[in-house]
Order: sequence, then structure tokens, then C-alpha cells
Amino acid sequence: MSSLEDEKLIQMVYDFIESSSPAYSSSASSDCKSSNHHPKYFTLQEILRSGTEAESDVLKHIRLSKRDTDKKWLVKKLQMNGFNASLCQTSWVTSSGCPGGDYEYIDILIKEGNGEETRLIVDIDFKSQFELARPTQSYKELTDLLPTIYVGDEIKLNKIISLLCSAAKQSLKDRGLHLPPWRTRTYMQCKWLRRENGEEARNGENGFGSHDWVPPMVVKKPKRRDVGGGSGLSSQFSNMGILLQFFG
Repeated sequence: MSSLEDEKLIQMVYDFIESSSPAYSSSASSDCKSSNHHPKYFTLQEILRSGTEAESDVLKHIRLSKRDTDKKWLVKKLQMNGFNASLCQTSWVTSSGCPGGDYEYIDILIKEGNGEETRLIVDIDFKSQFELARPTQSYKELTDLLPTIYVGDEIKLNKIISLLCSAAKQSLKDRGLHLPPWRTRTYMQCKWLRRENGEEARNGENGFGSHDWVPPMVVKKPKRRDVGGGSGLSSQFSNMGILLQFFG
């Protein structure tokens, strides 16, 4: 069994324990308090409300095509509607307490008026990534705020991840459980976020401390290329000639 399969099996066992464990007295007091008056609730509301016109436009087109749950078809429809959309995959290895994994989502490059491009992340199953089996009331109210479909930039997403992972840790603690590695901020960041020159410094300014995170490389699925007539063969024969000269 591969290490990734081992980690998935461990996750299944942990989720079973999480769902079947009894509630502790500390969680009862937590459940009695409404998080409607908790700072994290209002903070998350403000983060989610900070949408742009471009995000609303993308979300509108996705909702019209939501019945197509296949991400490949959704990307094609977005491209037909004029969006520079791509299907992205992240894959990372186990390191420093963070288990390896992989994830798939959509990203869209939006050209701004000043000529610069903004990268929007699109996830059509966003809310479920943060759900817990037996959450405290305060954590459930946070996840209830989350949209099923996420459309937004990396800075907004990083804020959501940091806030929800912190709240998840407290929720599990109130249930007498520890935060598993696949619920940590680092693991969740590995699903969607990437590092580019200088980007980690800008993300760090939002106060959620992303400077200590080393995320994976985002790999876009390459577009299909038309096979050329003779240029490809000429290149192959040229390479063969070089090899023959080398070994001759």
C-alpha cells in the first residue's frame, strides 16, 4: 500500500472516531454561545462580502452551468464564454508533518484595465472542504456562511483558510480531539495556493501569517497541440543525427 493510501486510510479512521466520539462538557458551553456575536463570524462575513464585479460575473456563468459537475466541461464552457480558464492540479509530498495529497480546481485569469492579470480561483465544491463530522455550534455557523462555489483571488482564499482552520482546531479541541494533519492550514493551502516571486510577501501583509508556508507548484494541464507536418519529424531526425555522431 502506498504512503498516500495509508494516509487516506488513517483519515477515514480518524473521521470515524470524530463522528462517533461523545460530546464533552466543554463543548456544551461552547454550543450554548452563539457565534453571531463572535469576532470570527463577523470577520468571515466581511471577507466573503469583499467580492469584485469580475468575481460576480464568473460566478453567474458558473451557476448557469452548475449542472455540469465535470470540471473539464465547465472549463470548456467558460472558455466559450470568453474566459481565460484552465483546469489546475496540485500535488505535494509529505513533509514536516503535512501529509501528501493532490487536488483539482479551476483558475481564471482576468485582465484588468491597467493591463495586469488577476488570478481567480474557482472551486465548485468549496464548502465541503471545511466541514467536520460533529462540529460545535460556533464552527457550524462559520461553515454555513461559506459558499458552495468559491470564486475569488488567492489573498481572500488564504484569509478564509486561516480563519476556518483556526476555528476547526478549537471545535475539535472542544470535542476532546486533536487537529489531524489534513485539517491544518498548511495542508489546506496546498490545495489551492501557489508561490510566485514576491507573492508570499504580499499575502503575508493580510495578517494571517502565510510567510511560513511553502506551498506546492501549481501544474496546469497542457493544452492539446496540433501535430505539425514535417517540423516535428525534422527535429526528431536531427536529434537522431546528433546521437549517431556522438556514439559513432
